[in-house]
Parts: sequence; C-alpha cells; structure tokens
Amino acid sequence: MATDSSPAIVWFRDDLRVTDNPALSAAAGSGRPVVCVYVWDEESPGIRPPGGAARWWLHHSLIALGEELERLGARLLIRRGAAEQVIADLLGETDAALLFWNRRYGLAERTVDETIKSAARARGVEATSFGAALLFEPWTIRTGSDTPFSVYTPFWRACLSSPAPRKPLDAPNELAAGPRLSGLSVDELGLLPTHPDWAGGLRESWTPGEQSARASLDAFLSDEVADYKQNRDTPGIAATSRLSPHLRWGEISPHQVWHATSAARGAGSRASAIAEGATTFLSELGWREFAYHTLFQHPQMATQNIHPEYDGFPWPRLHPAALRAWQEGRTGIPLVDAGMRELWHTGTMHNRVRMVVASFLTKNLLIDWRHGEQWFWDTLVDSDPASNPFNWQWVAGSGADAAPYFRVFNPELQREKFDPHGDYVRRWVPEWGTDSYPEPIVDLGETRRAALAAYDVVRRGRG
Repeated sequence: MATDSSPAIVWFRDDLRVTDNPALSAAAGSGRPVVCVYVWDEESPGIRPPGGAARWWLHHSLIALGEELERLGARLLIRRGAAEQVIADLLGETDAALLFWNRRYGLAERTVDETIKSAARARGVEATSFGAALLFEPWTIRTGSDTPFSVYTPFWRACLSSPAPRKPLDAPNELAAGPRLSGLSVDELGLLPTHPDWAGGLRESWTPGEQSARASLDAFLSDEVADYKQNRDTPGIAATSRLSPHLRWGEISPHQVWHATSAARGAGSRASAIAEGATTFLSELGWREFAYHTLFQHPQMATQNIHPEYDGFPWPRLHPAALRAWQEGRTGIPLVDAGMRELWHTGTMHNRVRMVVASFLTKNLLIDWRHGEQWFWDTLVDSDPASNPFNWQWVAGSGADAAPYFRVFNPELQREKFDPHGDYVRRWVPEWGTDSYPEPIVDLGETRRAALAAYDVVRRGRG
C-alpha cells in the first residue's frame, strides 16, 4: 500500500529530455521520490522496433538523458521486456503512488498505454499522461463538420487559429531520488552495430542528446533562419535546422522550437527576412504535426495505403537488383545516388533530395513505396512512426494531401535547379563525370510514361 514516502514513477519513451517534460515536472512537483525508467520493449504486439540507425541514436540519447537526470539527483533505470509486465513489476517493487508518462499516438502504443493505465488505477496508483510530443493533440484539430483534416493547408490554418501552444516548462531544479533498483546498462541493450561497426559516419555527423538539440536550435535561429526560405531546398548549403532526429527522440520539444522561433521574429537587422524564414520553418513543424494527426487516424499507415483505391496499383514484380542499386546509390542518376550515399553515411538526407529519391523509386523504378519506407526506417536516425510512412505515401500518391499522380520528380532537372554547381553531388559521388560512374539503370522518360500509365489504372478505378 502506498505511503507518503512511496515514489512517483516517470516512464520515459520518445521524450528523452528533462526540459519541457510534463511527466517529469509532475513527478518533481509531487514532492515524492522519483523513479525514472526507460523500457526497451520489443515484445508488445504491434510495437515497431527502431531500425539500425535509430538504435544507434537511442543508445547515445539514453546515456545523455542518464547524465542529465544524475545532475538533478536521480538516475535512469533501464529494463527490458513487454512494457505492461515491466511497469506492473516496477509498481509492485516500489509500492509507487503515482505513474506519469507523455503520450504516444500510434494505435499499438495507445493500446499498451491504456492497458497499463487501467491496471495501475486498479491497484490504487494514480496514472496520468500528458501531451508533450505535439503542439496540438489530434482530437483538438477538426474540420467544421467535426472530421479530421485530410489536406495540409486548411489543417495548418486551423492550428494557427487555435489557442497558441503552451509555453515550455523549465527543467526541475532537483529530483528526490527514489529507491535504488536493479536494471540494465545502456550497453546491455545491444543497440550499437558491432559486426560490422558501420556507424562511423553517424558518429562523425551527430551528437545525440538534449544539450546538442538546444545548441542546434540556437545556432539555426542565430545564423540560418533569415535565409531559410530561399536556401532550404538547396542541398549543398547548410541551411536547415538539423533538428529532426532530436525531435524524433524528444530531446527537444515542438513547444520549445515553436516559442524560440516565434521569439526570434523581429530580432536583428534582418527582421523581415527572419520573420519570413521563421514562418516557413514553423510550417515545416506543422507538416510534422499533420503526419502525426494522420497516424492517429490511420494507424496502419506504414503498411496500408491511406487511400484504398491504391491497393489496386499494378506494381510490377520486384527487381531486387534495381532496389539494391537504389539502396546503395548506384543508379547512374547523380542526385539520387548522392542522396542515398548521404543517407548511408550520416543517417539523414536533405528533405528536397528525399522527395527526389522517393519519386525515383516509386515512379521510375515502379517499386512499391513500402520497400522504400522500410529502407528509410532502418537507415534514418530520424525515422519516426508518423513522418516516415506519411512522407512516403505523399510521394507515392496514396497518402493524405498526396502529390498529384502526374508529379514525377525529374532528378536531372531537380539537380540542375537545386544543385546547379554540383556541390552536393560531387561531395557524395566523387566519381561523377568519370568513366567509373555507371550509366543510368533506367531511361527517365520511358519510366515516367510507364508510371503515368500505371497511375491511370488507379484513376480509372476511381471513376
């Protein structure tokens, strides 16, 4: 039975930070000892385990979170297993009075959370969840007819006309440490690649953790936001925020990004350019929101077409050699190859190039978007359950607010427009322009026509 000294448990998931963490703030404000736990769950039904690059990030992010918690007086307990059983065991071990977490939005995750909340309350534990990963909860942004939005522009307009997102919460000044419990080390989770260790490029490119996330945001708002609108589509320029993996793992919250960006408006000698860049940047945050709101409505988004008429799309028989050439950046199409090699080395890819390589896979190679989504899931450090499948379906034409079926990105024209001097391509494809660079594996014109014919099958089915 819980007593005045019974602890409050904070269950960390995709919110690996101490600042603007409502669950942690609630525990700190309870006046009770605090037990902070992360559960590595590969067993709960429907939970999609992170891919290889994301596991690398998670390893280092957990270490960084542990250090932040120790600085506040607590420690991070790590356990492995089905979350329902792990949390139940922990409630029994600690005789906890309170259980806090921040919400997740996939159906499998929500089902786990609801089961745990009911079980905790049945044993007399006060279990509370909070909104921390989104600016607007999915059930709060609706059309005039009380249905979910399916098009981005009116969705974001509705968000902007809603009450402003809450201000970020400060990190607790200190935490009263709970009982010392047995757990695993981060190393024991086995998240890092070892045979072989292919993560050298990730180590070279990134520093996971909350402090790095805040430094990236500060640097972007200080140095890049004024030119963001005109430079964000140029992959050879360091013009983006580099926040996507930090947001994916919750090392920084969208509320922190929103309010810091809003505060940057009107500052400095380039106030007009900064305001314009900030507005454009926040609209990208809005696209992330739209992806999560869509996931809430379409929980099978990673495997099922949002528009079911695309179930009849005539995907040809898979050619493994073509898929492998795309994965390895050996297509003979310079911008596509550069993007895929950037992805393998850094665990990310410039957003403009992501659209190009996805269009090439689905519309020039006529390979089912799910193969691309799975490859990105395994190789992106920022792959999350909403944005990754949402953006693949957007390019393929089967998703919410999807690109028109006839929009087939021509990767050569895209290169000429957004990498006119070849800076980006030469960085990642140094053999470009030499005899060692391969010929294109497909003819762009012929495959575009084949794609339009295949999409016409779906259009006729709609009619």
